[in-house]
Amino acid sequence: MSLTQRFVWLTLAGLVPVVLFPSWWTPALVAAALAAAAAADVALAPSPRAVVVERTLPRSVRLGEPATARLLLTNAGRRRLRGQLHDGWQPAAGAARTVFAVDLPPGERRAFDVPLLPRRRGDLAAHHATVRSRGPLGLACRQLTHAAPGTLRVLPPFHAKRHLPSKLQRLRELDGRAAIQVRGAGTEFDSLRDYVRGDDVRSIDWRATARRQNVVVRTWRPERDRRVVIVLDTSRTSAARVGDEPRLDTGIEASLLLAVLAERGGDRVDFLAYDRRPRARVDSASRGALLTRLVEAMAPLEPELIEADWTDIPSRIHAISSHRSLVVLLTSLDSGAVEEGLLPVLPGLVAKHVLVVAAVRDPELAARRGDLRTVGGVYRSAAAERSLQQREALKNQLRSMGAEVVDEEPLDLPPALADTYIRLKATGRL
Repeated sequence: MSLTQRFVWLTLAGLVPVVLFPSWWTPALVAAALAAAAAADVALAPSPRAVVVERTLPRSVRLGEPATARLLLTNAGRRRLRGQLHDGWQPAAGAARTVFAVDLPPGERRAFDVPLLPRRRGDLAAHHATVRSRGPLGLACRQLTHAAPGTLRVLPPFHAKRHLPSKLQRLRELDGRAAIQVRGAGTEFDSLRDYVRGDDVRSIDWRATARRQNVVVRTWRPERDRRVVIVLDTSRTSAARVGDEPRLDTGIEASLLLAVLAERGGDRVDFLAYDRRPRARVDSASRGALLTRLVEAMAPLEPELIEADWTDIPSRIHAISSHRSLVVLLTSLDSGAVEEGLLPVLPGLVAKHVLVVAAVRDPELAARRGDLRTVGGVYRSAAAERSLQQREALKNQLRSMGAEVVDEEPLDLPPALADTYIRLKATGRL
């Protein structure tokens, strides 16, 4: 049972006789009258158990895009139901309206739309909806919570896709499909064509020249059908917020851009989210719909507050691809975590694969670096300078061991990682 605002006003009105007739029995009579009126109203209210509640909602939506959840109410009773409907969404769903007035004749069905604007990535669940049936006096309501389960999967927004057209254009230039020809790009034979002034004489195919009786050269294109293995760190370091989002979300954006670019470039892409055990896995066994499978796998990922175990990564990558591949590790460059976990396994990875270590750099470090106006600012500047120097030393150590390092701020990391992939492909290192 729940009381309405009309009951509150009636209770305030009951103070009048208490003041006018100050006696011990006056409050008792007023309280008894109010209780009797509320009890009678509840008894005369239609039963909310006669209402059937159903929920329909889209399976998924991208973060930042609106969605609509719909509740369907069916009055299976014999009396007209007047009251309220309250939908039980969590705050992260961004529900603009969750309370609706209900006036439902017997045997009829009504739909109530709940506009949603999700505020975070992942699975958002609604478990119930509450129906209040108001009595004829409007003093009290009968209330019942109905089970109405539903889950909305909020996918990564993939803001980095705005860089995709320019990166694909560069790939087409390397592949020879665009008007611009890039000489020397790639080591995989493509076709034969007539020699023109300026071509490298080492590309002349003498056998074809003898057959055609004119000078013919070989053309090359970047290698295709290579393996690109993306490993996303989901350990405790991925929970740190850099800018306005966690490191994990920036890693997801960079992974999506690289994966789509590599697939369009003719390579096979595998994805693994890992800390101490696999959290998500997308393989390249089936071509097509890679982006759909990736966002579905990445959507429920959350940072795990545990230390990453890198000792198992070489065997995991070997199980994915036993041939030489491009391995991209999206992690942090915190000196302690990298020195104790990643550096010991790095030589084995570099010996078998082309390794790229990508990390997001906090823009606050550069902003704090030159703040010398106050004593506190001097200390913060010194701490930022020390952090940047340690980071640079760690990057130099990784490069000396044979790894490529991409260290950029959140908005710059996805395109920088894509540029590194294109450069490696252009120089024939894949």
